[in-house]
Amino acid sequence: MTVHYEIGDIVKMKKTHPCGSDQWEITRTGIDFGLKCLGCGRRVMIARPKFEKAVKNIVPREAGK
Repeated sequence: MTVHYEIGDIVKMKKTHPCGSDQWEITRTGIDFGLKCLGCGRRVMIARPKFEKAVKNIVPREAGK
């Protein structure tokens, strides 16, 4: 099953960031993913295979937004 990720999606990762947050916003998609930590604002790039293994789930968007 292929999951389609879009820019602006919030994903929950299996491991937490050193700041304590486990939620990241997707800022770039493609062969690499750009992610922004929602806890401290740190930005990272991660390869697609590593990203897909590390994602726990997509956080549902709020109704009305």
